[in-house]
Amino acid sequence: MSENRKQILDMLAAGKITADEAERLIAALERAPNGDAGGATVARKPLPKYLRVVVEAEDNHGADTMTKVNIRVPFQLLRAGVKLANFMPPKARMQVNEALREKGVDFDLNQIKPENLDELIEQLQDMVIDIDQDKRRAKVKVFCE
Repeated sequence: MSENRKQILDMLAAGKITADEAERLIAALERAPNGDAGGATVARKPLPKYLRVVVEAEDNHGADTMTKVNIRVPFQLLRAGVKLANFMPPKARMQVNEALREKGVDFDLNQIKPENLDELIEQLQDMVIDIDQDKRRAKVKVFCE
């Protein structure tokens, strides 16, 4: 046990601080590098709550009108879906994987795990895809917020 943590517990035992104060002090110790409350705390970036997908596409071959799609998906919904995928029978997952491959989507449901989703969230800062095909332009933006 670190010396700082021991001091906090001693102050709590002596009645010098309340349990809530001790809890806050210990939490501050855990956030500090090397468990040293005297050091600077590392500010954690808040976890994003939504996955946002925005699509903007020109209509009528470059006319002034735009098609705009704006989708905001809560990450809790994505996490729940990942957890539910684990309850699918293996045979059903195999059939879904095969159907996806037939459509040209190389994706394996067996590889989806909650920690993979968290890794994706960490890596996905701001992605923009520009599409220019047959005199038609579109922009797809995917980001977390």
